Amino acid sequence: MHVWALTAFKEAIYEDPHMVLSSWNALDADPCGWSGISCSFAGDHVVKINVTGYSLRGFLAPELGQIKFLQQLILHGNNLIGIIPKELGMLKYLQVLDLGANQLTGPIPPEIANLISVIKINLQSNGLTGSLPPELGNLKSLQELWLDRNRLQGSVPASSSSDFTSSAYGMYASNTNLTGLCQASELKVADFSYNFFTGSIPKCLGYLPSTSFQGNCLQNKDPRQRSSSLCDHAPPVRTPRTTNPKQQHAEDLSNQQRRASKPAWLLALEIVTGTMVGCLFLIAFITALQRCKDKSSLIIPWKKSSSQKDHVTVYIDSEMLKDVVRFSRMELEVACEDFSNIIGSSPDSLVYKGTVKGGPEIAVISLCIKEEHWTGYLELYFQREVADLARLNNENAGKLLGYCSESTPFTRMLVFEYASNGTLYEHLHYGEGCQLSWTRRMKIIIGIARGLKYFHAELDPPFTISELNSSSVYLTEDFSPKLVDFESWKSILARSEKNSGSIGGQGAICVLPNSLEGRHLDVKGNIYAFGVLLLEIISGRPPHCKDKGRLVDWAKEFLELPEAMANVVDPELKHFRFEDLNVICEVVNLCIHPDPAKQPSMQELSTILESRIDTTIPADFKASSLAWAELALSS
Repeated sequence: MHVWALTAFKEAIYEDPHMVLSSWNALDADPCGWSGISCSFAGDHVVKINVTGYSLRGFLAPELGQIKFLQQLILHGNNLIGIIPKELGMLKYLQVLDLGANQLTGPIPPEIANLISVIKINLQSNGLTGSLPPELGNLKSLQELWLDRNRLQGSVPASSSSDFTSSAYGMYASNTNLTGLCQASELKVADFSYNFFTGSIPKCLGYLPSTSFQGNCLQNKDPRQRSSSLCDHAPPVRTPRTTNPKQQHAEDLSNQQRRASKPAWLLALEIVTGTMVGCLFLIAFITALQRCKDKSSLIIPWKKSSSQKDHVTVYIDSEMLKDVVRFSRMELEVACEDFSNIIGSSPDSLVYKGTVKGGPEIAVISLCIKEEHWTGYLELYFQREVADLARLNNENAGKLLGYCSESTPFTRMLVFEYASNGTLYEHLHYGEGCQLSWTRRMKIIIGIARGLKYFHAELDPPFTISELNSSSVYLTEDFSPKLVDFESWKSILARSEKNSGSIGGQGAICVLPNSLEGRHLDVKGNIYAFGVLLLEIISGRPPHCKDKGRLVDWAKEFLELPEAMANVVDPELKHFRFEDLNVICEVVNLCIHPDPAKQPSMQELSTILESRIDTTIPADFKASSLAWAELALSS
């Protein structure tokens, strides 16, 4: 039943917001009852995988190619990244391959032409590059081919050396010397639009509507083709030159005659020049090869469980981290004083403080995991996490400066800009809450709201904090909040055989309960957590205490009663504005509404807070020496 192959697919998915794969239990020998799985009538083979439009984020596992009786693979409308595994070409019985509307990159593997039973291929709306494999013409049963809205280049591989007439559905009167897609005699529907194809529309595909070729760089005068400026920016694609053997022989003979007619001094000059060019090329090749060795490998073997002895190749997208700074371990060791300057620790990571020579202060988060537990898929998750953090650019987001990835000794680290005032949790719960006056707390709340609004509304796709709480808020010297997602390590480590099930806070009197760690991390989850965080900031109480229970449950009896609302405020605060408190309690109620559909967006919440909370010096403060003392702390 290939349960292990389906489990490998699930392991390659690192975000499942709708929990569609929650029923995929590796201990269940019969996957026929799993969500999205259909089996044969006899129940002995998986014949269909249909997981469409569930926002799955992850990679296509090569093991899918081992489900040999699979007839339909439909993963349309998710957020799959990486490349299309060539192993999918092993599915001899596959009739439908639908990977459309994802974020796949890289070329279309020629091995797809081995799908001898395929009727429909849909790869539209991805980021596929490279030229179209001419081998696709070998698909004799292919009726639908959807390739629109990618970044494919080169010519459409379809040509014929003899005249033919095409029917309305692409049937040919003569198929002599047909090549490329001209061989796909059953092809009825195809869409090549909005790519970067060049050349002309093949005559054998003339039965297709003109809209199937619009938005390319073709030679015809159709105004719906791309402008020349856009086409000029498309990287060139080298295509192999095909010639007739007789023509090639004639060209070789002609070249020999031309060489024979040249004077001796010219031949000698050509030889010397050719030798020099060859040496330069060799030097350039060796240099490029050396640089490639310094970069992360494109292919990493993944160690499967002991029941699977063969190694499977996992492909890594080399473009993912091309714009992210890569630090060497030696650089970070020097910056962090031989990794002796530890400023934080947990069961899954260590945090060091350091200073880059001639640069800023840094916080280095080192992942605690042994090399033998680090699989190819974990490397993919790590790279994706780095790429995801690197795109954050906001004054209220922790800035990722780079990463470190080395094999000797095994190292996986993230390098952030250092926030000198520690975490909000430390200030609230370790006796430093006196530094957080009411005005300062209001500024921190507004800063956090602005950061979340940026994450949710201004990034595509949106970004969410894995565990939004006071420990994920770092404070700068002037107490400006910086949201940092350190807890994302847990999603990586949870897939490690050694650490699975053992990650969580231990030894603290008041901790976030481990049950909350299983909450799937989405925008609505962040909004709920924001409401809890607001309560934590104004009350000075942790989200959960073993002796006092959940903060939300405790506060509910005060939130909607104006006469009791002041009971929520931190007793260390001797002064607060009731108008501000009323707004905060209103926002908290909106965030923790039991129906997530009724929760407002972060744009709306941020607008409420920014427009109705005044962080300037109110008139009644001026008459209070105590209020002035608190304001002095806020400056």
